[in-house]
Amino acid sequence: MIQTIHLFRPLNQKLIELLRSLDPPDWSRRTIAREWQVRDIAAHLLDGSLRSISLYRDHHELPEEELKDYGEIVAYLNRLNAQWVTAMRRVSPALLIEWMESSHEAYVQCLEQLDPMAPAKYSVAWAGESVSLNWFHVAREYTEKWHHQQQIREAIGQQGILTPEFYPPALNTFFLALPYAYRSVTAPIGTRITIVVDSQAGGQWTLVRHESGWEFSSEDSLKPDASIQLPASLAWKLLTKGVRVETVRDQLQLSGPDALTLPALRLIAVMA
Repeated sequence: MIQTIHLFRPLNQKLIELLRSLDPPDWSRRTIAREWQVRDIAAHLLDGSLRSISLYRDHHELPEEELKDYGEIVAYLNRLNAQWVTAMRRVSPALLIEWMESSHEAYVQCLEQLDPMAPAKYSVAWAGESVSLNWFHVAREYTEKWHHQQQIREAIGQQGILTPEFYPPALNTFFLALPYAYRSVTAPIGTRITIVVDSQAGGQWTLVRHESGWEFSSEDSLKPDASIQLPASLAWKLLTKGVRVETVRDQLQLSGPDALTLPALRLIAVMA
């Protein structure tokens, strides 16, 4: 279980401080989130908080739609996100910050009241789960808050959350999808793959092939059959579809066959 709930308040405080420091032109800066500007990502972050408050505190759910597969779920979420972001362009940055700050405590309280070991309302589909526990849902929420804030920071050239406090919990949650990413990869029993994010705020993850599939291993001293070393500044972008591996491969340190390295590099730990 990855503990993240204690980080929501300090992470949001970092965001509010950042947004208050922006000059008017900064709100229109382009980000790596495709067509979204800084103001659009801020609006999207507010949307996520308000949806959770509406669901968990007020028991208000969106109308049910019959979504048959992952692609339809993604398309549905993209429509919701686009509708909100378009409407919020009518709202001033000052009011947007005010709403973000005033709603955040209610949002965190909703997450704190969830039983960590109970089934979540929505599964973490990008990790291949049809049913997820609430602790994973909360950790997924953390990665949303973290990576969207990081997108804003990248756009305006202000770092501050690629730190040992905030970055490892996001990486640990993203990489929970590794066994699912390798589900179709065949290899001899005992094959080892090591992924390293190279910084004090990074970490190391090892997958081992068992009869039942790929599983994490805490034994890191054995020589891997394939290894991947990622710069900390790049890892989160690969995992959130900010860049494609084909465009940054020269910045990576890879060892072993592509069949064992590319699944990790093509892992997308967001609904996209």
